[in-house]
Amino acid sequence: MSRPAPDPAGPGQESVWDYPRPPRIEAVRRRISIELGGRRIVDTDDVVRVLETSHPPTYYLPMAAFAPGSLVPAAGASFCEFKGAARYFDVRGGDRVVEGVAWTYPTPAPGYGQLLDRVAVYPAPMDACIVDGETVTPQPGGFYGGWVTSDLAGPFKGAPGSMGW
Repeated sequence: MSRPAPDPAGPGQESVWDYPRPPRIEAVRRRISIELGGRRIVDTDDVVRVLETSHPPTYYLPMAAFAPGSLVPAAGASFCEFKGAARYFDVRGGDRVVEGVAWTYPTPAPGYGQLLDRVAVYPAPMDACIVDGETVTPQPGGFYGGWVTSDLAGPFKGAPGSMGW
């Protein structure tokens, strides 16, 4: 499938089609919070995001910023051609446990060292993932972990028909 035409970016928006491949990693000053089971399990402005062509950003937060007991090592692993080998966590908040929805790179590949001791979380299974006061929309599809906010222009990989982008 050929690359789609990017949506026009409005004032104050970034086009995900301007993001690079291989992905770029950058520290940003944004307030991120995640709620699960009626509890706020993380609230931090120590944020790193990964930007990759056609994807909304994936946010990586310090493990130490998560509430005690909210990250539980889980079975499973995966491999990213850019970032390296990932390990997974179950996420606990209040009376809820969601399995395998957070991941980390214990030994990030060269160029991605800023991910060390940081965790990304799939937004869909959470009660809310919030960026600077805005509740995010999960990246389409079940595979990707990007967070869609109003300051982004798509279209976003993960939507039906986007497999070949």
